[in-house]
Amino acid sequence: MTVISTADEGKFLMDIKGEQIGVVTEVDPDEQVAYVEPDPGVAEAVMQGFGFGDANADDIAVSAEVVATVTDSELRVAKDL
Repeated sequence: MTVISTADEGKFLMDIKGEQIGVVTEVDPDEQVAYVEPDPGVAEAVMQGFGFGDANADDIAVSAEVVATVTDSELRVAKDL
């Protein structure tokens, strides 16, 4: 199982085809859930990249169980969400 942490906030969430789903806005390390803003605006993506942001009501909750890999810039899921 992949482990995610608050260090993953601001990274891109990518699908199995390598297409961007959104940006990780917040991570709950205890529950192992990443909250992802789908299609954020440029300013919002930059703010998330610097760690300034919180999960919103429209964010997608992504369990670490569906994350296949974590790199310096992205989380990639193993299946379509």
